[in-house]
Amino acid sequence: MASQSESNASETTRSETTRRDLVKTAATAAAGFTIVNASAVRGTAQNSKVQVGLLGAGRRGSRVSRYFVQNENSEMTALADVYDDQLEASKKTLKIDQIQTYKSAGAILDADIDAVYIATPPWLHPEHFELAVNSGKHILMEKPVAVDSAGVRRVLAAAKKLKPGQVVVVDFQQRYGNHYIEAFERLGEIGEIGMVRSAWIGSGLPLREGHDGIEEKIRNWLFYKERGGDIIVEQNCHNLDVVRWFTGVHPVSANGFAHRAFRTDIGDIVDTFAVNYKLPDGRVYSHSGNQICARGGYKDVGEYFMGRDGVISTTRQGYHIQMGGEDPVFRKADYDITKDVIDKFVQGVRGEIPAQNDVVEACESTLTGIMGRVAYETGRTVTWDEVLNM
Repeated sequence: MASQSESNASETTRSETTRRDLVKTAATAAAGFTIVNASAVRGTAQNSKVQVGLLGAGRRGSRVSRYFVQNENSEMTALADVYDDQLEASKKTLKIDQIQTYKSAGAILDADIDAVYIATPPWLHPEHFELAVNSGKHILMEKPVAVDSAGVRRVLAAAKKLKPGQVVVVDFQQRYGNHYIEAFERLGEIGEIGMVRSAWIGSGLPLREGHDGIEEKIRNWLFYKERGGDIIVEQNCHNLDVVRWFTGVHPVSANGFAHRAFRTDIGDIVDTFAVNYKLPDGRVYSHSGNQICARGGYKDVGEYFMGRDGVISTTRQGYHIQMGGEDPVFRKADYDITKDVIDKFVQGVRGEIPAQNDVVEACESTLTGIMGRVAYETGRTVTWDEVLNM
């Protein structure tokens, strides 16, 4: 969703954010986000439905919002987008004829809603997150948190202004998926982790046709680095976030290579890449991705943790544990884990579970993707601190 943000974002000043600042922010969040009644923020009672507004009524936002409609404790009561056709398409997806619509972030955040789901393109996330924090609404925001380091720092700065009890969830679905949580809890069974690998190998992205000029770049934001961050940031950040979660650390350096093998007709993002990350204790984490497998439908999307005593591999379809010469154990997941995100977000807003705030780790996962992109763009090894302060 476009707005005045392009000029606002360019005004973001450089700041020497350090690892100490991240830790300080995390500590502040931990102190302020224990079990707090949601009424401290928006007055949502446990016996009333959470009123949710969708900011950015595109394909992803509309699909995910169906889970708010299906949840017995929430309802979609407002939509916002700059394009009328997207508002109408969203109504059809949600099967809601009568719903309040708005044309800007400020307007929907002024509406009488308890929570906002930010599903605008990634380059708008820092601005929209700031506005949502200041509004006092509970926040569900699509990943990544930003497309560059300045945007990450802007989100971190805004997070320091969150009110006690204000729920913040970034839509890294795996963190909320029940089988991913189970795999995380079983991580100790494989012994000390010696190496990590992940991949997002799959097909290309949908193209919106029939638009020209600036509107084409907004409608097809996925294909432009300045708007989506490139595939390692916009899409593969899911893998990077799982590794950040399971290892408990972020990488300290990265190097890599990338190529535009087939994507030569639009945009400036790559379609194949590989990045090697070094973790703080020297362990190796390798990640590769492509969007060139449209024919045949081949996919390899998951994470692999190799330990002294066994291996755990995780995907959205389930997880495997292989211990020595034993038969592998497979736990299958046959549903969309995005539903888990929505259900737990609603529970948090209603005060039924501890109020969530995962923004700091989401920023670190986003910056991990940005670091990988900088590494393959520059063709050299880059460090965490270097990229954080770009």
